[in-house]
Amino acid sequence: MQHSLPTWAIELVDLYQSNAANQFIVHGNIHDRMLIPGAQPRLGSITDFLLEVLLPRFDVVLSYDVGNGIRIERGAPAFAEWPRIKENPDLPRNPRQAVEALTHYFRYCANLGRLRQKPLQVACLIKDANLLAPPSTGGLDIDVAATSVLIRDWSVDSALTGHPLATFLLAENLNDIHPLIANNPRTSRVKVGLPDVDEHTLAIQHLTAEYPTALRNFAEQPESLARQLTGATLSAVESRLKASEYAQRPLASGDMAVLKNRMVERDANGLLELMQSTRTLDELHGMAGVKDWLRQDIQLWRQNDNSALPKGYLVCGPVGTGKSFLVECLAGEAGVPVVKLKNFRDKWVGSTEGNLERIFRLLHALGRCYVFIDEADQTLGKRDSASNDSGLSGRVYSMIAEEMGSSASRGRIIWILASSRPDLIEVDLKRPGRIDVTIPLFPSATPAASFQLLSAISKTRSLPLTDADFEPVKASMPSMLTAGAADALAAKMYRETRTRACTAVEALQRCIAGYRPPVPLATLEQQIRIAMRETNDTRFLPPEFEHLMESER
Repeated sequence: MQHSLPTWAIELVDLYQSNAANQFIVHGNIHDRMLIPGAQPRLGSITDFLLEVLLPRFDVVLSYDVGNGIRIERGAPAFAEWPRIKENPDLPRNPRQAVEALTHYFRYCANLGRLRQKPLQVACLIKDANLLAPPSTGGLDIDVAATSVLIRDWSVDSALTGHPLATFLLAENLNDIHPLIANNPRTSRVKVGLPDVDEHTLAIQHLTAEYPTALRNFAEQPESLARQLTGATLSAVESRLKASEYAQRPLASGDMAVLKNRMVERDANGLLELMQSTRTLDELHGMAGVKDWLRQDIQLWRQNDNSALPKGYLVCGPVGTGKSFLVECLAGEAGVPVVKLKNFRDKWVGSTEGNLERIFRLLHALGRCYVFIDEADQTLGKRDSASNDSGLSGRVYSMIAEEMGSSASRGRIIWILASSRPDLIEVDLKRPGRIDVTIPLFPSATPAASFQLLSAISKTRSLPLTDADFEPVKASMPSMLTAGAADALAAKMYRETRTRACTAVEALQRCIAGYRPPVPLATLEQQIRIAMRETNDTRFLPPEFEHLMESER
């Protein structure tokens, strides 16, 4: 039976049965539905799973949450033998008093066990443990500290650890738990991940009978659907099936990419955006060396040759040079999604760290993906935190650096940092093993290069320009043109052709006659120098800009 359990449950059972731990922080995807095995499998909560699958042999099982107080989940007759209950059957609801009452009961059972040949096996589930023992907000909260100490003692007091007692602290994020408990070496931390392919397959097999119309196209091949749903929660999947069954509309493979994106983004509570791209590297103008390198990496990825695969890229260059566009083209070429981190920072203590935990859980469940962090110099934090952020920047930096450097994610997650000021990103984040390749992007160096760039972008608006069209505009064609500026010019050209009924080259002449660059030349040159200094492979550097580096020597 044990082999049918999810990985986290097997880990928990092994730790308890080996006497390695009797207290567990169960964190991660704990609010999801999960398959409860048995004669008639069903989807249930993690509380259902613990009660019905892991704790059926325990004599007394209690639970506590701030809304319902102490509840007797199993073994009411045995619990009723406690003298305190006989004197006063009303149990306290306040967190500190409730934890004190639970501690007294555990000690009672431990003392009673010394007098019996077979002591009572007792388990206790603390739901939303982060509400009982949240991290410190700066000042000392005596009630929170006392509650945290009592809970910690359940795992370190020899009178309790020698008794068959198991306590489970349920919280979505480790960072939401008071450090007295979260950092206790006697408390084991068990992470519940998002469902993998096998768990999705079992759930779909079970749900087929309940939602026959919705799953009609996958009834014979549940694993096919399960692979497409990796990264989504079972709760989101079940909700989608209910809607499809009600509408009598079967799910189709062609719908799954969009549906999965919606489910993942909803589960992430707006912390990230999941993008599927249809672009390819062919849509990038120029940059032959960069495209060759990236295509080699994609080929290695497809062959599972991870030893030579980079853990991450740093895409840098002046504002408007197309860093985000390059990422879209790379993802479309590779055929994998792009996870774009959004605003995960929060004003509440511990919330930012909790948001990152949730993001990392989703990344681990998605399989292969690119993780894109735009404006990385501002987003990633600093090793040395500023005094005005209570150390938050340093904690963010530490968590992201650890995740980027994790060897377990090699071949599954590739990080892409984008910045016009890569010199402001911490050096340790840019080292090999986190960022292995730096890709610089530059504006056009000559009027001819500007024309070629503008010509390529104009074609997407059905404004063809030929090589012969360059001569009339050669004298006024600006150099140092970025992809963003060229796209804006192409939009103006389109407007001219629509409002003045002129040709594309006539529209171009009108548009560049009064053109002023959106970014000052001095700023562009500074950002070019920075990008050239950051580059770790000279084949990516255009010779036309060597003079900018020579001016610094």
